[in-house]
Amino acid sequence: MSPVRICSRTACKAPAVFTLTYVYRDSTAVLGPLATYAEPHCYDLCAEHSERLTAPMGWELVRLPVGAETEPSDDDLEALADAVREAAKPAAGGRQEPVGQGTEVGRRGHLRVLRSDSTGTPTPQD
Repeated sequence: MSPVRICSRTACKAPAVFTLTYVYRDSTAVLGPLATYAEPHCYDLCAEHSERLTAPMGWELVRLPVGAETEPSDDDLEALADAVREAAKPAAGGRQEPVGQGTEVGRRGHLRVLRSDSTGTPTPQD
């Protein structure tokens, strides 16, 4: 199998450079840069077929800009690192998960309801 993806149009052997995706809920066809990997409900198109592409009647065609920066910027990486740090902080208020053994008081499928020996309040557990 060739690592270069070809155009999805019948009998076209040109290399694909764009990916077409339909968003049925919004009646929108989105044409953007070639996706990282082929997906079953997306169509890879060559440059010629992407230029001639039209949307179905009543649909909107959105062409995403191509050639934008492909590497994440320093700002993007810093924002991601800040979000990870924020998510790792302990929750305010000091409420912690119950520790220790509990008594099972109910079960539904794979979920169990446990009653903590110290507080007496039910706590759902996986």
